[in-house]
Amino acid sequence: MRVIEAFWVDIQAAFDAIMSINSFDTFVSAMAGLIWSPLLIILCLSAGLYFSFRMKFFQIRKIKKMVELLFGGSSSDQGVSSFQAFALAVAGRVGTGNIVGVATAIAYGGPGALFWMWCIAFFGAGSAFVESTLAQLYKEEIDGEYRGGPAYYFNKMGYKPVGIVFMFATLLACGVLLPGVQSNSIGVSMNNAFGINPAIPVVVVIILLAIIIIGGTKSLSKAAEIIVPFMSGAYILIALIILIVNIDKVPGTFGLIFSSAFGANEVLGGSLGMAILWGVKRGVFSNEAGQGTGAHAAAAAEVSHPAKQGLVQSFSVYFDTLFVCTATGLMIIITGMFSTYIPYSGVDGVFQTYAEYSTMGGDSALINSFTPSAIDTLVNGWGTKFVAIALFFFAFTTLMAYYYYAETNLELLLEKQSDGTRKAASWVLKILFLLMTGFFGLRANAVAWNAADVGVGLMAWINIIGILVIAKPALLTFKDFERRQKAGTDDEFFTVEALPAEDQPYFKGVTFWHEKA
Repeated sequence: MRVIEAFWVDIQAAFDAIMSINSFDTFVSAMAGLIWSPLLIILCLSAGLYFSFRMKFFQIRKIKKMVELLFGGSSSDQGVSSFQAFALAVAGRVGTGNIVGVATAIAYGGPGALFWMWCIAFFGAGSAFVESTLAQLYKEEIDGEYRGGPAYYFNKMGYKPVGIVFMFATLLACGVLLPGVQSNSIGVSMNNAFGINPAIPVVVVIILLAIIIIGGTKSLSKAAEIIVPFMSGAYILIALIILIVNIDKVPGTFGLIFSSAFGANEVLGGSLGMAILWGVKRGVFSNEAGQGTGAHAAAAAEVSHPAKQGLVQSFSVYFDTLFVCTATGLMIIITGMFSTYIPYSGVDGVFQTYAEYSTMGGDSALINSFTPSAIDTLVNGWGTKFVAIALFFFAFTTLMAYYYYAETNLELLLEKQSDGTRKAASWVLKILFLLMTGFFGLRANAVAWNAADVGVGLMAWINIIGILVIAKPALLTFKDFERRQKAGTDDEFFTVEALPAEDQPYFKGVTFWHEKA
């Protein structure tokens, strides 16, 4: 009842804010607060927990297989390799959320927010498996490339209205609302590190994006394949060095994380509710588990069994959160370079909600300094420069992935239109995407984040509820993969006809995975 009452209060607050709106920024902030209610947090955690139980916590049992599959397989004329699909998905996941997003979660939720990021990564791997396996099952070949994702599997499974809603939500999110937070962070970090006018790096990003997105899926995946391992490896290495230098503080750091995760240290740790809210919120923003975006990259892979890419994409959730986000979080906490904002209800004029606080400008300059300050403890004066460079690569590859997700949904939306109409629409999307990258990139930092939260939340609401309803084929596919593993035939090409007769009716709508005549 308390959750429902809190949700109703959020709705009323958002409605009041919208009715009294006097600026675009206020509207975006109000929508972000409405969409990210406690109900969405509960939904994200519950879905992941449910799928984990259904597959007997495959996250632990299949970890070795995940790594093996990551480097297996090869590309084809129609699809990319498992590793390229992994790199493209990680490119979408590893972005500004891994640096600024983690810092924000710790600022508002305390060190315990990192624990809840781990939780949503662990349980969210179940959601990631289901959505990615469904994307593989219901993928299509369009213009010589594999395409797929939530809109595709909703449509083919008889939930076309849901698919259409998701298509428009993804076009709005990935084509309009999400790009700006990446370019904005690049501009802010370059300004802090080198004193460059934020507009200059934002324009540079737009030019580079324009060059790459014209090349198509192959161009995007090849660029991600090169950039992602390099940028992630360097970043994690710096974090490891900082941990080694501060090895004596490691036990106390983990003690603080676990104690504040459950509200045991509210002065330094933040409240329990805020730790969960910000840990899950920024965790989903970063690792995209259940959001549906990673499923688009999964569909592009050339694999012999749909479950294989589901396992690879589950590992990408681990990689994003348990490696990269953890690297940021531990650097910030172990060096003590963080401050915690504890919201009280109207006491001494302190902000009541983050949405309210962000409209006042927030303290983005302080939060953005968390990670650079942590690195400065290792090499004084180089923190802001290293973070600016790392953030450029992180955010730029995420922008590439966002465009791919938007384009994939546009292709499905216009699949029955003429080639001329589709090409014209593709160019409109390219131009709109680049314009929005600049529009939100040059607005206040809090506005860009709120816009991104709206986009992520919209997709998560639709996709998570959807896959809870239609998960059966993915769960049966996982069961088939385990059966093949025991028999030693897991490398044989998956077909619907090879499934037990009682399972085959659940695969209605699958067009790709059939015995070739």
